Amino acid sequence: MKEYPSYRNLYKTGELEKRAAKAMKIMESCSLCPKKCSVKRLENEKGACKTGKKSVVSSYFLHQGEEPPISGTRGSGTIFFTHCNLSCLYCQNYKLSQQGEGREVEDSELAEFMLELQKAGAHNINLVSPTHVLANILNALVIAAGDGLKIPIVYNTSGYELPQALKLLDGVVDIYLADMRYGEDDTAAAYSNARQYVFFNQSAVKEMLRQTKEAIINRDGIIERGLIIRHLVLPNKIAETEKILSFIKNELSAQCHISLMSQYFPSYRAGEFPELNRRITREEYQKAKDVMVKLGLSRGWIQEAGGLERFAGLNIKPNV
Repeated sequence: MKEYPSYRNLYKTGELEKRAAKAMKIMESCSLCPKKCSVKRLENEKGACKTGKKSVVSSYFLHQGEEPPISGTRGSGTIFFTHCNLSCLYCQNYKLSQQGEGREVEDSELAEFMLELQKAGAHNINLVSPTHVLANILNALVIAAGDGLKIPIVYNTSGYELPQALKLLDGVVDIYLADMRYGEDDTAAAYSNARQYVFFNQSAVKEMLRQTKEAIINRDGIIERGLIIRHLVLPNKIAETEKILSFIKNELSAQCHISLMSQYFPSYRAGEFPELNRRITREEYQKAKDVMVKLGLSRGWIQEAGGLERFAGLNIKPNV
């Protein structure tokens, strides 16, 4: 009989350890993300993500501010990794992603963080900006699973991923929380230094959906498995919101859960770019909601009155 979360099964068969070894092998000439820097990270060379052999962690704690099915009542066991494979000019966490706030940790210590969060009552282990440290995460998970970790993994990503790398997570990750940032490559390159973002992002979320299917939310309102897509509405139609939502409807599933985010504010270097140097307007956010209605995308959350609320009160029911 299969266990939940899924990685327990791979741990029992030894497959989880094999996946970790494969990921470490990729770091010999790193191609864990679309930038494929080919640096020797096992020798502590650093490429675009500014990370060598060890992961760098900024903080870990019980997070109450994620989407309701992830934070639940007890909080999400969130681990914030330092650095990122993007370079967003407006990043709100730029001290972590751009300036490197955090400290290097051994994989065994990362495993201890996971176990500590489980002991504190976390619903899940929520890995924020995990792409560039995928190998370290898998190593840590082998250790933590051996010591009794038994809560699901949330892979909380910018969405700039290689589908080949994500295949290493098939049967490991039960919950994907993925950004879809841009509907046009030019803007992704200009504001996040991400070439071919649309291709890699769309390919990645297709792979995530293949692995986990649409979100399964239990009677207690907690997500057990599946994909949630986050989309941050940017000013002046920079994100091309309608293109992204149309892709979700037409090429993923109208049943996808979407977190439509309105909390953009100018941060980091946004002040250097007039088109980014303001919050979004109510009208801009309303237009994004109108597109969701037009497309029949009624599963998810909107940002209203300072918090996340179920979208239009429609269709958000336990699907067990």
